[in-house]
Amino acid sequence: MNKNVILDKSYSFALRIIKLYKFLVEEKKEYILSKQILKSGTSIGANAEEGNVGQSKRDFIAKFQISLKEAKETHYWLRLLRDSEYIEKELANSFIKDCDEIIFILTAILRKAKEN
Repeated sequence: MNKNVILDKSYSFALRIIKLYKFLVEEKKEYILSKQILKSGTSIGANAEEGNVGQSKRDFIAKFQISLKEAKETHYWLRLLRDSEYIEKELANSFIKDCDEIIFILTAILRKAKEN
C-alpha cells in the first residue's frame, strides 16, 4: 500500500483540530472561533481525499485548490486563537507549523498538476 503524505498529514492534522475544538468548547467555553477552526481544519483532508480520486485532472486540481484555501483559512484562525490568547503560544505555533507544512505540500501538488 502506497503512503500518501498529504492524505496522512491532513488526517492527523484534522484529529488534532478536533481535540483543539473540544478543548476550546469544554475548557474555554468558546463557541464561535472553535466552530470555524473545526470546519476549515477538517475540510483540508476531506477535500484532498476527494481530489485524490477526482474524475479528471480538472476535478483533481479544483479539489486540491479548495483544500489549499481551507488550509490558508485554518492558518488565519490559528493565528487569531493564539493572538487572542485562547490557546497558548507554544501550542498555537505547533499547529501553525503543521499547517504551514500542509500548505507547502498542497502548493507543490497543485504546481506540478498544473504543469503537467
